[in-house]
Amino acid sequence: MNAEETSRSSDADRPNAQRMRSDSNIDQPPESTGISSQRIRRLSSPSALLHGEVRVRRASLKYAEAGLTGRRRSLAYADLMAVFYPPNVMSQPTVTETPFESAEWEGVADMEVGVANWEPMLEKAIKSVVSIKAQCVRSFDTETSGTYNATGFVVDAEAGLILSNRHVVNPAPVVAQAIFSNYEEVELQAVYRDPVHDFGFFRFDPARLRFMQAESIRLAPQKAKVGMEIRVVGNDAGEKLSILAGTLARLDRAAPEYGVGEYNDFNTFYLQAASGTSGGSSGSPVLDIYGDAVALNAGGSTRAASSFYLPLSRVKRALDLIRRGECVPRGTIQAEFEHLPYDELRRLGLDMSIETKMREAFPASQGMLAVRTVLPQGPADGSLRSGDIVVSIDKQPVIDFVGFEARADSAIGADLRVGVWRGDKAYETCVRVQDMDAITPHRYIEVGGGVVNSLSYQVARSYGIPAAGVYVASSGHVLSSAGAWRGTVIQTVGSTPTPDLDSFACAFAVLSEGSRVPVRFFTLEQPHRQKVAIMSVDTHWHALRMATRDMHTGSWIYGDLPPPTPARAIEPQTAAVGRLPPSLAPGDAVWPSVVLVDFHCPYLVDGMKDTQFSGPGFVIDKSRGLVVCDRDTVPIGLGDVHVTIAGSVVVVARVRLLHPVYNFAVVQYNPRQIGDTQVQDLRFHPEYLSGERRLAQGDAVYIVAVSGDQSPVVRHTRVASRSMVSMRECLPPRFRCMNVEGIKLNDHPACQGGVLCDDAGLVTGLWTSVASQDSSHKDTTTMTGFDVCLLSQTVTALCGSDHCPDVRSLDAELWTIRLAAARALGLSPARIRQIEDACGENPRLFYVLGILSTETQASKLLHTGDIILEKNGHLATDINDLGAIHDDKLVRLVVLRDGQETALDVPTTPLPSLETTRVIHWSGALVQLPYRAVQEQVRSMPSSVYVSCTLYGSPANCYGLRPGMWITEVEGRSVATVDQFVAMLEHMRLDRSFDSQEQSASNIQTARYVRLTVVNKALVSRVISLRVDNHYWPPWELIHDAATPCGWKSIQHI
Repeated sequence: MNAEETSRSSDADRPNAQRMRSDSNIDQPPESTGISSQRIRRLSSPSALLHGEVRVRRASLKYAEAGLTGRRRSLAYADLMAVFYPPNVMSQPTVTETPFESAEWEGVADMEVGVANWEPMLEKAIKSVVSIKAQCVRSFDTETSGTYNATGFVVDAEAGLILSNRHVVNPAPVVAQAIFSNYEEVELQAVYRDPVHDFGFFRFDPARLRFMQAESIRLAPQKAKVGMEIRVVGNDAGEKLSILAGTLARLDRAAPEYGVGEYNDFNTFYLQAASGTSGGSSGSPVLDIYGDAVALNAGGSTRAASSFYLPLSRVKRALDLIRRGECVPRGTIQAEFEHLPYDELRRLGLDMSIETKMREAFPASQGMLAVRTVLPQGPADGSLRSGDIVVSIDKQPVIDFVGFEARADSAIGADLRVGVWRGDKAYETCVRVQDMDAITPHRYIEVGGGVVNSLSYQVARSYGIPAAGVYVASSGHVLSSAGAWRGTVIQTVGSTPTPDLDSFACAFAVLSEGSRVPVRFFTLEQPHRQKVAIMSVDTHWHALRMATRDMHTGSWIYGDLPPPTPARAIEPQTAAVGRLPPSLAPGDAVWPSVVLVDFHCPYLVDGMKDTQFSGPGFVIDKSRGLVVCDRDTVPIGLGDVHVTIAGSVVVVARVRLLHPVYNFAVVQYNPRQIGDTQVQDLRFHPEYLSGERRLAQGDAVYIVAVSGDQSPVVRHTRVASRSMVSMRECLPPRFRCMNVEGIKLNDHPACQGGVLCDDAGLVTGLWTSVASQDSSHKDTTTMTGFDVCLLSQTVTALCGSDHCPDVRSLDAELWTIRLAAARALGLSPARIRQIEDACGENPRLFYVLGILSTETQASKLLHTGDIILEKNGHLATDINDLGAIHDDKLVRLVVLRDGQETALDVPTTPLPSLETTRVIHWSGALVQLPYRAVQEQVRSMPSSVYVSCTLYGSPANCYGLRPGMWITEVEGRSVATVDQFVAMLEHMRLDRSFDSQEQSASNIQTARYVRLTVVNKALVSRVISLRVDNHYWPPWELIHDAATPCGWKSIQHI
């Protein structure tokens, strides 16, 4: 998981105006700049910044002067020059200036006194390098959920400590395993990740390694030199092991930047080499020829074959503390610094006397630290400014990042006396050091399928805002209803301010389930612009809980939060239905029946790729609360439905019917909720509703529609054409409209949908949005009209007897065929004359374009290419007689096949009014019965256990259980039905070998995994192993239940 730099490659790329702009009031005394004189004071002379004489450090010893004994003369001179004589360039602060004090300090062991060789070193080091397979199970802070591969290496074999990058160890909840060179796998615990720098530690149990002994790689930050040959050993580009050679070119590179809002390291130098590492090599050790790690691979450039390595001085300090079982103190003043060369510092006004003393004290360094940014409301706000040159801390000179951080880490809760040079004057200020853990989130709340956490120092620094507030890491079902997407900060929920997570949890506890409340928030891109939106409190789909990280083990512990109070009793609300002016006639006759329908689905089942839909609906029975809309507005049955009536009253509804063939759905609300609101039933033209008349080419119609801003649109136009509706097969499979004629208009307005009517307002057709995909499988929508007679059976059944109509199918996709083509296929002249006499000016027939399901009786009788001539003794020239069949369980068809007319008695297939009524979640996979659109795209059904979706960061997502697969076996046992699959889950739950924490050494590796046999769309089967994780991904089930307000109930299986 090698992050890529996308913004800049060096400090020189940044404009000077951004990093060294001085304040216009710099020459004024502190009182006139608005800075308290108690916090900062101007000094009388530059020398006052430093306490007494600046002592010059002893210069580095030459090899001949060091008196180093025990080293053979056979050591290659080139190696000696590369290791012991660094060139006279600007040094990385972690590089010592007296490197030959002792053999231990130098990192030269007894075994290294001979001629150095890469091969034995690499053979030994490979045993310490591990491939890391990890799942970020929740979006959190700068990270998003998903799976990734990376690298780490053992730094303490006895304690089981593995070093890797921070973006690998991850601040978010992570489940990780390490694979050693002999392919032994051990579980990892994320025990530490630095709040700023790109390193962290995993811990494993060394006793779990049964076939090899792990060895440690020593950290030797002091050995890094320009010109040193290195080897980067790791999991490069997903390979198990790669060894890349390189030469250290820079020790003073600025920290790479990976993008605003992403994790970025700062306040440190980086090393650079042209080793060309790529994804998966993050966390690889950068080794010298003696097998010591001199740096940690962290990132790379997309513009060049350059890799960036983190120095190990701060890593070594943290490792020593963790070994002793101590916490790693990290202090901050919420300021970012940059190291500038002396020529730029002079342009900022640096006094020559300070430069002289600093050059004498630090001859290897060619610059000093300067303040780049200061976070508002942080400890340094009001004390330090951008462009200040840091000279000293507590009267001691400071020249590099390491020295500054060492002082801050040792002074948490105390004041630092920071001496700076600003403009042409010296100042000294006191800054309180803050504990960095206080602005690093360690908790998050799962609400409505989303995640919120405290705004971190990392994110706040990216956008220059205070490090406080509730940050949306993942919007989920509830927060997305208000448009509070990832990257927003919640300020209030309802009327309750939410400055932190605890207040956010309290704000939700006082809400009512199903209510709609205002939410105030701002986006990080525009923190100055607040937004207020309405949020639907629909938390019944997901758990409401808080997770807290255990700082010792790295695991996350869940605790349930008080849910919103149960839904209140229905309180009728009455609104006035607006009347349209006479100029919009006949829209005034239709508008009292128009409503707005909003549909939000909590899970992506039935081939869904989006979660939010909206469009117009039309009341067809106000006494029962029935509303008809298109299936681009309500595409599936699993979700929350809200109906807005008269633009004022919002009521909860549920999906009553999804027509399996035609492009419409019916939702139902409780009519008591709207009080005395004078809505009206949509008035249908009786002749068009019965099918006696239909809109034909050239007919004049009025379109009454709803525009994008919910205002009425009325236009007089004519029918341009009638033709069969053709929609591509979608990926993933989902409902598509077929076997029906559509209506096109000459001139139709841009709108969301509407109706077609005559000048009296009687509806003759529907104007709907039809969803499909193009050849690249990108979603598309087309506005198409349909005959209102398609609603006839539904209106009669629902409005008359309150039950759904009996819809059946021939399980065949039909298309038109002209008589000339039919004649060529053997249609007799007598039959042609019969058809011409019956159809008049537009004679045509329908043939079987494809079979929609191979599992039904109808599919076994009809063949592709069959021309349907008759149905139940009547000519089959009307597609409405063939597309959807009502009530006939058996139809007699006469088809033309191979030039001969054949009579067939075809059983029709019943189609459900709600296709999916059960969804099972297991290990991040959503499992359901194969719905009709899936059956269209396969030759045969491997089983009835179909995976429609997998969640990011879940075991299913990590181990290869993909959407569009069928599960046929679990642990070698056949699971042909969903009931058998659920029974197998229950068996595994009761089997202690899957959940026991104390497992024997013989079954520790196999007990955590479940073997699945899966089959893809091409009917190719394979076996995968999946690690069950019931902590983050507990199994549950959703079952359709008409007695609940939303029409669904949830069952927990653990």
